[in-house]
Amino acid sequence: MQYTDWLYLFLHFLSLSLLSVGGALAAAPDMHRFLVDQQHWLTHTQFNSSITIAQAAPGPNVLFIALMGWNIGLNAGGMLSGLLGMSLTMIGILLPSTLFTYGATRWIHRNRDKRAVRAFRLGMGPVVVGLVLATGWIMAGTHGLPWEQWPLWTITAITIFLMLRTRIHILWLLAIGAILGSTLLS
Repeated sequence: MQYTDWLYLFLHFLSLSLLSVGGALAAAPDMHRFLVDQQHWLTHTQFNSSITIAQAAPGPNVLFIALMGWNIGLNAGGMLSGLLGMSLTMIGILLPSTLFTYGATRWIHRNRDKRAVRAFRLGMGPVVVGLVLATGWIMAGTHGLPWEQWPLWTITAITIFLMLRTRIHILWLLAIGAILGSTLLS
């Protein structure tokens, strides 16, 4: 990768930072478009593996950004490039959203009784849900076209229903879903 490519990667993650209102995972569809489809810096498998490993590991969800940057760097030339990629993507995704969140939180707290602030907070819920659903759609594409994977989507819908309507602990639902998913995919 050239210096301009590293700068382009950093600038893209700076801009994605402001889109990630539901967390960095909400910006995953655009990351996929940019890193896999447009730039070909990651494969579809590397992209999904980065998200999966980071979600399974303890710690903040944003770690998948570091794994993506690391993989981009490794693909570009080795361990030092991996560290550079990891640093650029993490600083890019964290810096603007951190500064914006700090400023916005102070402003919202001072103006929490205004109608526009209440409307904004209520309106952001569907946006975040839509972005997270788009991430699921992208990740389901690993095993063919997402709509061809109706058994996986059925398991997902049943799990959501059980999570919202029963008192079954989410870890049991995740374990059952993992077993069913691995059985359906093998």
